[in-house]
Amino acid sequence: MTNHRPGKLNLNAFLMSSGHHEASWRLPESGPDATGHDIAHLRRLAQIAEAGRLDSIFFADSPGLFGDVGRRPAGTLDPLIVLTAIAAVTERIGLIATASTTYNSPYNLARRFASIDHVSAGRAGWNVVTTAGPDVARNFGLDDQPAHAVRYERAAEFLDVAVKLWDSWEDDAIVADKASGVWADAAKVHPPQHVGQHFSVAGALNVPRSPQGRPLIVQAGSSEDGRGLAARYAEAVFTAHQTLADAQVFYRDLKARAVAVGRDADSVRILPGIVPVIGATAAEAQEKERELDELIQPEYAQRQLARTLRLDPEDLPLDRELPDDLPDEDQIEGAKSRYTLIVELARRERLTVRQLIGRLGGGRGHRTFAGTPEQVADALQEWYDAEAADGFNIMPAALPSGLEQFTTHVLPILRDRGLFRHDYEGTTLRDHYGLARPANQYTTARHTPAEYTTTAVGA
Repeated sequence: MTNHRPGKLNLNAFLMSSGHHEASWRLPESGPDATGHDIAHLRRLAQIAEAGRLDSIFFADSPGLFGDVGRRPAGTLDPLIVLTAIAAVTERIGLIATASTTYNSPYNLARRFASIDHVSAGRAGWNVVTTAGPDVARNFGLDDQPAHAVRYERAAEFLDVAVKLWDSWEDDAIVADKASGVWADAAKVHPPQHVGQHFSVAGALNVPRSPQGRPLIVQAGSSEDGRGLAARYAEAVFTAHQTLADAQVFYRDLKARAVAVGRDADSVRILPGIVPVIGATAAEAQEKERELDELIQPEYAQRQLARTLRLDPEDLPLDRELPDDLPDEDQIEGAKSRYTLIVELARRERLTVRQLIGRLGGGRGHRTFAGTPEQVADALQEWYDAEAADGFNIMPAALPSGLEQFTTHVLPILRDRGLFRHDYEGTTLRDHYGLARPANQYTTARHTPAEYTTTAVGA
């Protein structure tokens, strides 16, 4: 497998209320409006990212109360609605939102993302998740979450149906022929008539094909099932790695899987998360990180870690290492890959629970890095040059300051090195990621314009 190295990083800004560090809301700079439900704050962040010419912004989501309300700002607006509000005050930056395949239906969700793609003139992306956790399941009348394998089976069929729906209108289906009275050629509108294991969807989408053809598909699971789904469908992958070696193994594996299912290796862009803490000097950056870590309330973080590890908080004394008898990943039905990452980090570095909480407080398992703008740029370039990443999911520890520091001080260094563009070179999210607009699966040899079918859509 030969991977094309275009020489330009893909950079996404992962936006989260006051920042990714769980104690960022306690900083003096963090105002009461730095929350996930203040649209003015979110719009401002998007405009900062666009001014830096980043490829995209991204909002995580869960159909349940996210996190511990005692520990950090909680409660978020529906990210698909947020994207429409942001589309109105931005022009080029890509707009990616998380939505669950376990707690949605294909028709409604495909329609919403197609609508956002139209509203934004081709800037929509969908981060596909299967949603772990029994608490969320109980919000939807279930006693427990569906099994991991079942969630991914459903996700694969969900995506198959969504693609059929996005393609159900061919690009030239609308003819608007006033002379003949035909608005659209019904032969170019294709009801999926899908009947599968999880879904039955008859009709065509009630939204014509969108500017990108289909929204950009993003995926974030790194378990065996998650990698299989990403290899088949994902065009960008948000992933978490603590070491260069682990990131390289994941990168090679996912590219090879994509090739094995008939895709080009470069048709999927891999973006590990990184939480940069930036200072004028290395000492200043490390002091900022220390100040944030000291604001963590251990009792809250201990409870969150216990939930992740499927333990009781009393089983995790703060000044002892993790218990020896933790479950294997195969026994975990939730976020399998993140569970393994956390346990391996603790074991590899022999961290106490208190130390592990500090390491996770910045990015929940994503790599954290404190340094000068030059050192942050070096860290990004090292992973890119070593074929561990095609770009990065930038996760500022504090917002808006961390995003402003990254765009103001790190991006110019990357541009000087020829690693990031000076301006947008296209108008759609696919343009920014260097990905082609997908062909419509139903497009074949066609009638001449004079041979429209007599039954026309909207006639």
